[in-house]
Amino acid sequence: MLILVTGARGFIGSALTTALRARGHAVRAGVRGHAARVEASRVAVDFARDVDSSTWVPRLVGVDAVVNTVGILREHGEQTFERVHVATPRALFGACASLGIARVVQLSALGADASAVSAYHRSKREADDALAERVPTGWSAQPSLVYGAGGASARLFDLLASLPLLPVPGRGTQRIQPIHVDDLVDALCALVERPPARGGRIALVGPEPLALRDYLAALRSGMQLSPTQVLPLPEPVVRIAARAGGLSRQALLDRDTLAMLERGNVADAAATAALLGRAPRPAAAFIAPREAAAARTQARLAWLLPLLRVSVAIVWIVTGIVSLGVYPVDASYALLGRVGVPPALRPLMLYGAASLDLVLGALVFVLAADARRWLWRTQAALIVVYSALIAWRLPGFWIHPYGPMLKNIPLLAGLVLLDTLEPTERTRGTAP
Repeated sequence: MLILVTGARGFIGSALTTALRARGHAVRAGVRGHAARVEASRVAVDFARDVDSSTWVPRLVGVDAVVNTVGILREHGEQTFERVHVATPRALFGACASLGIARVVQLSALGADASAVSAYHRSKREADDALAERVPTGWSAQPSLVYGAGGASARLFDLLASLPLLPVPGRGTQRIQPIHVDDLVDALCALVERPPARGGRIALVGPEPLALRDYLAALRSGMQLSPTQVLPLPEPVVRIAARAGGLSRQALLDRDTLAMLERGNVADAAATAALLGRAPRPAAAFIAPREAAAARTQARLAWLLPLLRVSVAIVWIVTGIVSLGVYPVDASYALLGRVGVPPALRPLMLYGAASLDLVLGALVFVLAADARRWLWRTQAALIVVYSALIAWRLPGFWIHPYGPMLKNIPLLAGLVLLDTLEPTERTRGTAP
């Protein structure tokens, strides 16, 4: 079959595209872009704008089946739930109906039902209703949390599982039923390959419900980390964190996602097992033994690198504050004099350098990851210049019992680590 997969660059869409091709199907990948024409293997789509069925008809020429994997967790600019989750899928399903395409699978979400508590779930439910109305043979696949390399939720839960203590909202008894991305993709392939018949909604979940705290413990075990204690977070703290998370596009925790977590995310696994022809893998098997070391390192870096960033920022900011007057100004002038700075320039040098330190520290919290690359290198260059100047004019500082100069060595090493390992937009992957 020729299958159109929308969101083909996304976490699930890319895995599905690979699996379909491995099963002998031809895939037309729907991706965001500005292609001027439909190609055999790729077509440009924009779910924030393609809200008319006539836009989709040329893209569906020769297509036997359609899988829509596009979704957003949070609205931003033109990417609203109404457009991305409702209007554009409705247009897509309408085009499928007009061309007689009976094999249509919509990637929805468990919880997109009449009891939906979030705008995300309500919009997914509207798309599911539109599919049932326009293509009765179509399937709305409703997965629980999806785990897999490259998945945003997987990165978050791996990070939490790798911490010295396992932080959970309240007692961590929220019920979830995560499914591995490989099982999800196999189930989606099976849905696409089914002979067209009456469709509907189908839950895709792991073998059994888990408490959130048990899920984190299973991931921790999979990373081959020793068991640790659970850290219950008081409800007011979690609420504040959720409100703060709503201010960032990258944060997965906001008030809606917290509400979805507290509601629970479980279903009968029988339908999933029937599609797979076997039981879905349990959370304890999500991380293969051969992948444990890499997963453990990646998870730890996810919180160790931010910790290192904050530590570096504190060094610059506190140094600037101390230089501005906490340390006796006369003593600072005396040091500048020993370096060779004339009296008339000492105030400028002292307050200019202190202000620069403050700016370099504050920029750590302001700049995006890509822009921070030049910040780390600027900070390292400045440390090298300071160290060289002091080594030349004040060599006694190298043998000072408190090691003020020697401390620059681990600081430089930390900056090299940040410059080398800090993820950028290119290494985070491309959104669907």
